Amino acid sequence: FIAKPCAINLGIQDSGAHRAQPNAILEKVFTSITKSPDGKRLEGLSKQLDWDVRKIQRWFRHRRNQDKPTTITKFCESMWRFTFYLSIFLYGIRFLWTAPWFWDTRQCWYSYPFQPLTSRLYYYYILELAFYWSLMFSQFTDIKRKDFLIMFVHHLATIGLITFSYMNNMVRVGTLVLCLHDASDFLLEAAKLANYAKYQRLCDAFFMLFGVVFIVTRLGIYPFWILNTTLFESWELIGPYPSWWLFNGLLVTLQILHVIWSYLIVRTAYKALVRGKVSKDDRSDVESSSEEEDVTSNSTKGVFSTSSNGSNRINGHVASGQWTQEE
Repeated sequence: FIAKPCAINLGIQDSGAHRAQPNAILEKVFTSITKSPDGKRLEGLSKQLDWDVRKIQRWFRHRRNQDKPTTITKFCESMWRFTFYLSIFLYGIRFLWTAPWFWDTRQCWYSYPFQPLTSRLYYYYILELAFYWSLMFSQFTDIKRKDFLIMFVHHLATIGLITFSYMNNMVRVGTLVLCLHDASDFLLEAAKLANYAKYQRLCDAFFMLFGVVFIVTRLGIYPFWILNTTLFESWELIGPYPSWWLFNGLLVTLQILHVIWSYLIVRTAYKALVRGKVSKDDRSDVESSSEEEDVTSNSTKGVFSTSSNGSNRINGHVASGQWTQEE
């Protein structure tokens, strides 16, 4: 009701990908055997149908793309995520600004575990937990991406941390972790929105800002502020409690994922500096259209540049460049 009219006003067309030519034999292979036939199977189909191999490859590419969401659908999804991430981040900042543990992390452990659970803190936790559960479930229905396993581990670790810290009343340090992770996510969604609307410079600016904020918060503030208090200050103030190893193990797992994603961001930024613009997404499983491949294989797009069939899709925290399939 809100995002779609906005997309239409921005000139985003509600049109799907180019549909593959109806062919019973190829359709049977696609649905029953494989969606990406190898060279040997392509040669067999070529002889059977008296088609050129490249034509058959193009048919399978179109057939895969026609099941994928339109640009306007992706715009709606990104606008929803942008709205949530921005709203929950502002809520968290407003809540934590007056919290003593926001300015002195040692306050997270004073009087532990006899710390009051206020209503604002409770709703903050419940909203975040509900959202990450929704991401966990939707990951299995969305298009599979090459970072599916990384995102799966991330969602498991996040849900485990939220639930575990709530059950053990470690909500003070939990709110710091949640707010820190929300600081950069809405910038990525803003970059996607700008890309779908074809505001390329705005898209590139948002992505670069996202990269800076992500690296500063995940590789700077998180290890030296969050991990410092959970690993060392907690040990000093309350000692090695029984669940200390599990709690910090999950937090360290998140840090490992932060390093992986930061590497992808830096690699994308490096390509942007070398080429002027980024040519592809290092983690996307979405294909470029055959028309683009037939015209040129060396053309470069901006960050998040969409292929002409509009088949790109986002389902993660870190993404950049042209959404193309690496087959």
